Amino acid sequence: MKFFPLWFFLYFFCACAVNCFSLDREAFAFTNYKLDVRIDPAQQRLEARGRITLRNDSQTPLKVVVLQISSSLHWSAIRSGGSSLQLVLQTYNSDIDHTGALSEAIVTLPAAVAPKGTIDLDIAYEGVVPLDAARLTRINSPEDAARATDWDQISPQFTAVRGAGYVAWYPVATDAASLAQGTDLFEVLGRWKARETGASMHLQLAVSMGSDSEKPELLVNADSCPIAHEQGPEFLADCTYHSLGAIVPTFVMANYEIIERPHIRVHFLSGHDAAAASYADAAEKVVPFVAEWFGTPRAKAEAVDLSSPDAAPYESGSLLLTPLAGLDSKLAGLVAAHQLTHAACSSPRPWINEGLAHFAQVLYLQQQKGREAALDYLRTHAVTPAADAGTQVSSSGTEKKNEEVTESLINASSEQLDRGKAMYVWWMLHEMVGDQALKKAIASYRPEEDKEPSYIQRLIQGQTQRDIEWFFDDWVYRDRGLPDFKIDSAFTRKLLPEGYMVTITVENLGTAGAEVPLFVKASGEEATKRVLIHGKSNVVIRVETVNVPEEIVINDGSVPESDITNNTFKIDPGEISK
Repeated sequence: MKFFPLWFFLYFFCACAVNCFSLDREAFAFTNYKLDVRIDPAQQRLEARGRITLRNDSQTPLKVVVLQISSSLHWSAIRSGGSSLQLVLQTYNSDIDHTGALSEAIVTLPAAVAPKGTIDLDIAYEGVVPLDAARLTRINSPEDAARATDWDQISPQFTAVRGAGYVAWYPVATDAASLAQGTDLFEVLGRWKARETGASMHLQLAVSMGSDSEKPELLVNADSCPIAHEQGPEFLADCTYHSLGAIVPTFVMANYEIIERPHIRVHFLSGHDAAAASYADAAEKVVPFVAEWFGTPRAKAEAVDLSSPDAAPYESGSLLLTPLAGLDSKLAGLVAAHQLTHAACSSPRPWINEGLAHFAQVLYLQQQKGREAALDYLRTHAVTPAADAGTQVSSSGTEKKNEEVTESLINASSEQLDRGKAMYVWWMLHEMVGDQALKKAIASYRPEEDKEPSYIQRLIQGQTQRDIEWFFDDWVYRDRGLPDFKIDSAFTRKLLPEGYMVTITVENLGTAGAEVPLFVKASGEEATKRVLIHGKSNVVIRVETVNVPEEIVINDGSVPESDITNNTFKIDPGEISK
């Protein structure tokens, strides 16, 4: 037997440690998945075999790649060219999975992969997917609230499993993400989705049923997913995702019943038939409104019941997963407006895709309950003040390095931006250019032609004579933060033979410009004008009233603002010039 001195083992250990710490976990992009996945609900088990294709997106040849799956799963094999590869297996803490950790394989490849080169790996892994909210409870979320958010599981009664960001049931490769570190998880997920854009997945799902009499319905948010084979206590689904990134592969399985309407199909659990019918009817009533703004839904929307009435809704691709039993009937139309807008108009850009769906909800509220209800909804989704300077993306897609780099809607990794800020952007555009111009621009939008950030701007600008380049610069291409409007001064004089003229100076203390409504209230009347105020500037505007002016208000909540405490100015009657 040959013995090695102690220094050899210390050297080997240190070399491995240095190698692990210097890993670039995000160097490779996953360009294709071919997976055969077997689900056994009775055992809560998932077994997977298949092949993945990876591309080296770094600038140097690499011989080490990292593969990660949920910590409740374990690697069985990783091969290349029929040969097993050298692996280092470890647990890697990351909140990209509901367990708060990943089973990580550090794989030494047979040869270095050149920049932009690809390699195919044959993989196998298996394990269980139980209900697990560890990543939330360890940051002190109440158990019930945590389970209502992380409801993913495989179980005999109900199975619902979302992908990366919830359960890493297919291989991923990301840096650690922590829910305790602000937007860290969203940033890591944003980078992962960006690398996944354009990736495809062919998924064969084999599901074992408990008995011949049990035939649960399987729903997958894939582009196509026919049931390819059914025999005895097993059925096989052959699913295809043409492009990942915006779509998080998700599958759901339960003993569903179905209510079908012309534009929506509702899959509901036993005892929830009344709630399902109510939602289906509400959705059909919303269709004319959605069609007027965003076109007729191109595919039938799918609403899927969740087993817990407290479960947080989730939407991905064609599926809306929501607890029908817990859905307020008064909100059904609002939820349906969002879902049907996705069915009518989609975009590879999250700020357009999600922004339009949330904008549809504000429009729907305005139609049903008036402008104040719409503004209240906007206020509840108020945008958190952002940085004072812009990002690196211009309307032509080129980098801008003369300002501090922050996060814009173009490169947003935060759902708050995709939903909250984007909703405000669409609302402001609608108020600036008018309904008809915006409807025509949306109708002419083609997702396959959206190759550069300025595409949607050109469509909107083509329907109006207005220059809106400044708006997209401040709100879409860059993140200039939020405006801060202030009534700086007001001078009022009496007109002959009657009426009053108010000369108002409005200042924008913020760095983002906006067109904002200004109101002059005068003894029962209200005069309104729209004012364009660029960042760090002021404008002077004159407003005539018949009665004695009493108060000036800038902004009614239709523009997000960092400070609304200085938006009102009281006019002293004693200072009115005769």
